[in-house]
Amino acid sequence: MWHPAMRVHTPGEAWRHDALLHRDAQAWVAPPVSAFNFMLSSLQKNRLHGKVIHLWKHMVEMEEANNVVPNHFTYTVVIGSFVKEGLLEEAMDVLGKMSVSRFVTEESTYSGLISLSARHRRMEQAVGLYEEMRAHGIVPSNDTCASLLALYDKSEDYSKALSRFSEMERSRVVIDGVIYGILIRIYGKIWLYDDAQRTFEEIDNMCFLSVEQTYVAMAQVHMNAGNYGKALQVFGLMRSRNVKPLPFSYGALLRCHVAREDIAAAEDAFRALCKYGLPDVFCCNDLLRLYVKLGQLEKASAFIRKMRKEDILLDEALCMTVMKVSCKSGMIADVDKILKEMENEGVTMKNSTIVSMIEMYARSRTSVMQEQDSSSKALGCQTDHSTLDTTFRSLLHTPLGSSIACQLIRKLSREGSTCEAKFLHEQLTELVVEPEDSATATLMVQYGQEQKLQQAVELFESASTLFPVGGPVYNAMVDALCKCGKIEEAYHLIMKMADQGQSKDVVTISILVNHLTKHAKFQEAENIIHAASMVKLSLIPSCTILLSSRCSSQQANYTKQPAYMIA
Repeated sequence: MWHPAMRVHTPGEAWRHDALLHRDAQAWVAPPVSAFNFMLSSLQKNRLHGKVIHLWKHMVEMEEANNVVPNHFTYTVVIGSFVKEGLLEEAMDVLGKMSVSRFVTEESTYSGLISLSARHRRMEQAVGLYEEMRAHGIVPSNDTCASLLALYDKSEDYSKALSRFSEMERSRVVIDGVIYGILIRIYGKIWLYDDAQRTFEEIDNMCFLSVEQTYVAMAQVHMNAGNYGKALQVFGLMRSRNVKPLPFSYGALLRCHVAREDIAAAEDAFRALCKYGLPDVFCCNDLLRLYVKLGQLEKASAFIRKMRKEDILLDEALCMTVMKVSCKSGMIADVDKILKEMENEGVTMKNSTIVSMIEMYARSRTSVMQEQDSSSKALGCQTDHSTLDTTFRSLLHTPLGSSIACQLIRKLSREGSTCEAKFLHEQLTELVVEPEDSATATLMVQYGQEQKLQQAVELFESASTLFPVGGPVYNAMVDALCKCGKIEEAYHLIMKMADQGQSKDVVTISILVNHLTKHAKFQEAENIIHAASMVKLSLIPSCTILLSSRCSSQQANYTKQPAYMIA
């Protein structure tokens, strides 16, 4: 039966179909499914997938009223539009309804669903769809096989990828250059370079080398093996055969020139890449890292300014490189802007990245400060801290920021970078953020190791004045005093701790005993052990063992010393 909706319309009138059917739905006049199918097909041909989905929802409402029942064609068109819109869950729901209606899905529909599942990294779902398709006796197309192999490749499940490739050969699926390119790339990733080269030569003999993906895959295998010259030969072969290069090719060529540290060639590749629009962050980072590596800070700074002008969104890796250039070039003001933009865009950085950024920032700032003040006075006395505080505060506001800063203070202290560690510690206290006791203690212990007693005392006094400090800080101060030969002062600090209500820490006393023993002051050590036992304190076993071994080996005649008493 003819229906007004079935009249042939121009593409510009497609919206009128929708209005007509919507009017019929409101009047409860249900057009036949053929009218809906014609309308759906017309909309899809004009790439109006959103309207296809909108009309489908009307059909679902009518189906519930037992007025319109979708057929095989309906489901196929609707699933295709959901796939085009990237709506995987909705597409799978329609596929479920199609299966319930006992319609067999076409290969092209399966292919679209498998490809979309692969883009969403839904490995099990993609494989399940593939197995379902094969169970219906449907031979997969090249696109379907390529999507599945690419998913295995991204998931690093190379054994399944090779197994699936063998299955394709047994099923006599016609394998094209794209699939061979994926196979070559997988061979390279599992170090089967000879197999990759053999496969490349075989498909060359079969005249299958017609797509850029295959050439680039072979070039990347050579690059992974460090054979950049051979990689360039592959790119040259591609050009000689008039295979049109795309951004994918230029990106790989750029990485090759960066690895060879050829700035001129890398810049040429980057310019060619820019003809296709804004390069991705990975290519920008590759070129910027090359500038930094070769000390071309002026070019690096100019490149950063250009990126900022083009509003290229920085990812974590590119942000790190930009930070490195900014710190080396003294462009500290730019760092704060970058961090704020990343925060606004919702870019989350890994803790390890934040640690590296803070360390880089601290080393840069202390280097500048030391140049301004060559004396050993406290850092930063001649420097404006306004920018410092802003940038550091931005880093602290990241998840676990203060904890990461303390982690870095410990790391720098153990490495002997006490200037950088002190700078970070001071920044925390200036921002009224209490450093962890372990961070303060580690820096203090390192001061003692370097015989910098004055710095240790200043740090201890500053920490105990600003915040309540715990046992680790007192223990570190005792250790620093002992390492600098101030045994009496260490003992008096222990007594002061006891007077202030600090518990008689066995670790603190053991530190003192250990240092006395190492300096052959065995009688004093024995006196402290005896005093500790009187107040029911058991020292760390290693201390008493060390004292016994030293006494036995030297068989010393002790001079009676004034006894230390544990209050």
